[in-house]
Amino acid sequence: MDSSSLSNVLESAEVQAFATGFPTTMAHLAVTLGLLLVGAVVYALFTPWKEIALIREGNAAAAVAFAGVLVGLAVPLAVSLSVSTSIKDIALWGVATLALQLLAFRVVDLLLTGLPQRIREGEVSAAVLLVGAKLATAVILAAALTG
Repeated sequence: MDSSSLSNVLESAEVQAFATGFPTTMAHLAVTLGLLLVGAVVYALFTPWKEIALIREGNAAAAVAFAGVLVGLAVPLAVSLSVSTSIKDIALWGVATLALQLLAFRVVDLLLTGLPQRIREGEVSAAVLLVGAKLATAVILAAALTG
């Protein structure tokens, strides 16, 4: 490839669009991943059982439950990211999404009484039920975001 054809490729509309859009994409991704991290930390701090400690002890039920939380937080955040047009928009809707999802998770925890103790005891079936309930709320919230 000679220098003129390389120059033509670099000056193409596709390459220019990529060069313009890629930094924005990375900024949007960073904000959304930051929100996911904040949501996971807030959830871990306020749960009645300490999933991270249980996971470190090898409790598979706690690991399943926390994995469900991560996916449950990520689903509406991903939809929020897809419908937002700026970093401010992503941050605003992302924070609102996290607040609603964390509230929904707390309600699920309260409705499914007894599950925290069963998860502490390593009962994977309880964790799977909890994950299902949390993912269901995540999907519904994600749909609500799309209007």
